[in-house]
Amino acid sequence: METAQFGARQVPLADKQALVDGVFHSVARRYDLMNDLMSFGLHRAWKDALVTAVNPSKTRPFALIDIAGGTGDVATRVVEAGGEATRAVVCDINADMLAVGRERAARRQLGKVLAFTEANAESLPFADRSFDAATVAFGIRNVPRIEQALAEAYRVLRPGGRFVCLEFSAVTVPGLDRLYDFYSFNVIPALGRAVAGDAESYRYLVESIRRFPKPEAFAAMLRACGFARVSFRPMSGGIVTLHSGWRL
Repeated sequence: METAQFGARQVPLADKQALVDGVFHSVARRYDLMNDLMSFGLHRAWKDALVTAVNPSKTRPFALIDIAGGTGDVATRVVEAGGEATRAVVCDINADMLAVGRERAARRQLGKVLAFTEANAESLPFADRSFDAATVAFGIRNVPRIEQALAEAYRVLRPGGRFVCLEFSAVTVPGLDRLYDFYSFNVIPALGRAVAGDAESYRYLVESIRRFPKPEAFAAMLRACGFARVSFRPMSGGIVTLHSGWRL
């Protein structure tokens, strides 16, 4: 039987997606607020770097797929940075996160440029070569079969399209690593309990960061899926890494 890592424990591979879905069902309404609190607002700068890398066109049609896009925070930033012909599809397996995103898009009058689709990252319901860019922000580590999700991202990109991924990483600054571990395993779950009423979900999210491949290993996975000009850039002392690859 195939198994997968769910936080600190091994679970049947077929069960991981349901467990992850339960985590995000629990925290959907407070997810973006928690991102602000947990990162002291730094996640906004990290996402700005991602949008800069995507570089949506201001003059021609530009199509983005935001995989595991949750409430559409990244997709919203991309369509607002692009021109009038920029469009984005937010894909996520969690209906609660998508519902929050749809409500926000409607309030911001972005319903015509942002679409929300309930879909699994491992099996995207779109034709080959449909998008100019594909993004994943802090979601790839929750996918049971990461290689399959990367292959799907590659499949739906047009030649010349770019894959850009933000993910938590390994802290590289001596001293900061110990402080970050203490904060992650002690403060974040307590914050989750106080703000979202759920410490366990945030304990899982912290544990999943430690299990995610190091940047060099993830870059190798991108190359194995066919991506070219693969690169990665650690930010904030290695707390997060911005990964990139092109379909040429």
